[in-house]
Amino acid sequence: QVHVVESGGETVQAGGSLRLSCEASEFTYPHYYMAWFRQAPGKEREGVASIDSDGVTVYADSVRGRFTISEDIAIQDNAKKVLYLQMDRLEPEDTGAYYCAAGEGRLSRQLLLLHRAYSYWGQGAQVTVSS
Repeated sequence: QVHVVESGGETVQAGGSLRLSCEASEFTYPHYYMAWFRQAPGKEREGVASIDSDGVTVYADSVRGRFTISEDIAIQDNAKKVLYLQMDRLEPEDTGAYYCAAGEGRLSRQLLLLHRAYSYWGQGAQVTVSS
């Protein structure tokens, strides 16, 4: 079972930048997909950005051009993945709990931001953007 842990959440001012990290371990298959989701109080969880083992990336319209998802390709251990979410020009509307999620196998591009497609989740990292 894949184990997922996020880090890097904190409070920042609007217009600032923040990078979240996610470490996922115990992958057993060569193909996988990972994503960042966020959930604000009283709102549904929404997909923010996703990347798969072929390097395909997908972004929500609300963050495209401001957020960048990437994977640390220097990791030698095939069972371990390190994922980042670089967030620039942050807005108060970006406030929420950010979750890293992972799945094994292949997933069509259209489903990469669908939370039901992911089996493994981290505990969440709080990001607060003050105005």
